[in-house]
Amino acid sequence: MSSELYIGLMTGTSVDGIDAVLVRIDDNRVTLLGSHSEPIPDPVRADILTLCQPGNGEIDLCGSVSQTLGCLYANACHALLQTRGIAASAIRAIGCHGQTVRHRPGTQGFSLQLVCADTLAVKTGIPVVHNFRNKDMVLGGQGAPLVPPFHRQQFGRSGERLAVINIGGMANASLLEGRTLLGGFDTGPGNVLMDDWIARQGLGPFDRNGDWAASGRVDPGLLSTLLSDPYFSLPPPKSTGREHFNAQWLTSRLPAQTRPADIQATLAELTARSIADALAAFRPDALLICGGGAHNDYLLQRLHALTDVAVNTTEKAGLHPDWVEAAAFAWLAWARWNEKPGNAPVVTGASREAILGQVTLP
Repeated sequence: MSSELYIGLMTGTSVDGIDAVLVRIDDNRVTLLGSHSEPIPDPVRADILTLCQPGNGEIDLCGSVSQTLGCLYANACHALLQTRGIAASAIRAIGCHGQTVRHRPGTQGFSLQLVCADTLAVKTGIPVVHNFRNKDMVLGGQGAPLVPPFHRQQFGRSGERLAVINIGGMANASLLEGRTLLGGFDTGPGNVLMDDWIARQGLGPFDRNGDWAASGRVDPGLLSTLLSDPYFSLPPPKSTGREHFNAQWLTSRLPAQTRPADIQATLAELTARSIADALAAFRPDALLICGGGAHNDYLLQRLHALTDVAVNTTEKAGLHPDWVEAAAFAWLAWARWNEKPGNAPVVTGASREAILGQVTLP
């Protein structure tokens, strides 16, 4: 198959910015050519977080945020192409995940990602592939995670038993035996609780390197309470989001007297333990980490201690951890454009493979 250029766009549950990548895809293999990070203005981020919980005026706010995100995504594409000196006409399509504000797997489940694809297509002059999740859900699947087939294609190596862990707002795992995808699922909260807690203390939007967590002590009682949540014992397929793991979920479980740094240490341990426990039966030879959690040195140290296997970022496998998810949605756009299945029933539980995504033309 001939070489094609695609753009991938991703905003995750952390709502910390827009990741944009320019990739070349040759015979199903992705090569990163350029990247750009576009900040999300604070008022827009606040609106998105408001929409992650039920409330009044949701339809009007959804419409407004969708239009705004379409413009922000277009700005990110223009900046990305300008830095590489590439014309929009050279791009086959944009794969845009959109901003998830509701994910309700299960019977008659649905998943809602905000983006006005018409705005994005018209402002860039490039076809947009979007709405990747819902067909899988109609087929009985979770609609998430969608990245494991890309992880298999990009990171699977003969003779390696590998777990690829994306630690964004939520964390998900892809289980690879060589080039075979054995499974994948959301393990639970990734950075979302840690980010929310440190922000509530007025210490910044995230715990740089995990330094604040490292300064505290894990509260065994609190950790046990948090790990007792039924989600962690559910068998795959499973997926989750801010609908379940959020600031209210944490607050309702906090003891009356605990040092803030100890809570942060316990939240880091919750993320590490929930990942390690989920991988225990698989027994990987190594972990590859991507997403924002790849920069949390303390978290990676805890993962190594709990799993007793090598823990590296995806940079070791040739793709920087900051850009893996955006690259995955560029690959999913390639799959849609070339009429190839984008989901993995062994991951989502869908009744069959399916071509995912809707195409919006300029």
